[in-house]
Amino acid sequence: MEILNNIWLAISTPNQEIVNIILLICVFMEAFMILLLFTSLSKIKPTWKQTLTYILVNSCLGLLAMWLVPAPFNIFINYIFPFVTSALIFRKSVLKLSISIVVSLVIFNLIGMLLLNPFLALFKITSENLRTIPMYRTMYMFLIYMITVIIILIIRYKDYVLKITENIDKKNKIIIISNLCFGIFAIIVQSITLFYYVDMLPIVITLLSFISLLIYFGLSFYSLTRILKLISTTKKLESAEAYNNSLRVLHDSVRSFKHDFDNTITTIGGFIMTNDIDGLKKYYKQLQADCQNVNNLYLLNPSVVNNDGIFNLVTKKYQEADSKNIRMNLSFLLDLQTLHMPIYEFARILGILLDNAIEASSLSSEKIINLTFRNDSKHSRQLIIVENTFSDENIDTEKIYEKGSTSKPNHTGLGLWTVRKILNKHNNINLYTSIRDDLFSQQLEIYY
Repeated sequence: MEILNNIWLAISTPNQEIVNIILLICVFMEAFMILLLFTSLSKIKPTWKQTLTYILVNSCLGLLAMWLVPAPFNIFINYIFPFVTSALIFRKSVLKLSISIVVSLVIFNLIGMLLLNPFLALFKITSENLRTIPMYRTMYMFLIYMITVIIILIIRYKDYVLKITENIDKKNKIIIISNLCFGIFAIIVQSITLFYYVDMLPIVITLLSFISLLIYFGLSFYSLTRILKLISTTKKLESAEAYNNSLRVLHDSVRSFKHDFDNTITTIGGFIMTNDIDGLKKYYKQLQADCQNVNNLYLLNPSVVNNDGIFNLVTKKYQEADSKNIRMNLSFLLDLQTLHMPIYEFARILGILLDNAIEASSLSSEKIINLTFRNDSKHSRQLIIVENTFSDENIDTEKIYEKGSTSKPNHTGLGLWTVRKILNKHNNINLYTSIRDDLFSQQLEIYY
């Protein structure tokens, strides 16, 4: 009986040692809860290694902040850690991770803020009692975790997911991230205010504060979804406009081809009747180029190049090449929805490679670019190959990646240097450069 009395006394009276043990457990639990929340919202499926790394790293950093920075100001540091560690561990879109983590932090902290004042009133205790008495601290944290788990289960059962496009320009990204930062700052200020004045604030004021924050974040995320939807719609309209241009050119090419069909057959017949095989071969080669042009225009189709951003990029570069009398041959056998790298970085690399190919082939006597997208399932990789004719016979395939290295007038030489920087961030992407059959070749290999 005396043991039970001692246990009850230890957990029902101020006991900083037991509270510190509880806080130690809570640090790990909170890291785990935030991980579950933002991975559920962003549909990220972490491996066991990523899960353990995230929890251990954030927990250790949280403990350091708790010991080195006095409460409640350590909350500033605790809000920064999840952003940095998630970006390093999961290697996903920074914007997607940021929004998912902000939503998770907001949910977790709003639950704590909503429960705090009613909990104190229900048990008729002060905030100091809550911080120093193990029993109340445990009950309060258990309630927060229980409600958080229920929300996670609802998110997963209802299959809620934050659909965030990566095709966002820099200006909109700055606006979105700035809004998220101000929102997090508002939560931090509210938490600090509650830390000092929760005993003085009536439940009504706490409830109004909670409702105001909830409305603020609700409107913010509603505005965010509208912005993302507007950006997505704009991209689709740009794709539709580019596709309409391709259809117009394709239609004109087919009409022209049909109009000349009789003349084409007659010409072929003339070569056959005179047994002019050399002339027929030369004529067929020219005819084949026209047919390839029609085939290329057919491939410039959003249902084939099934990413709006990449479709616009390829269409624009095709039109640019065509304006310089460069023949661009396309081969597209890849589903871009399964691309195993961030689409933003992929677009940057592809744009640089195509710009270089257009520039180099425009200076050559035979102006040709071959652009190939295909899946190499045998070697578990996706291939994007850009080949082009060139005139410079002294190309150093290693030196071209150095910063400032260029043979073109009025160029900075930063294109391939930028590509190399992007490649160094990933361990599943290679770029193989070669020269063969009078073609300069860049083969981007994305392993999965």
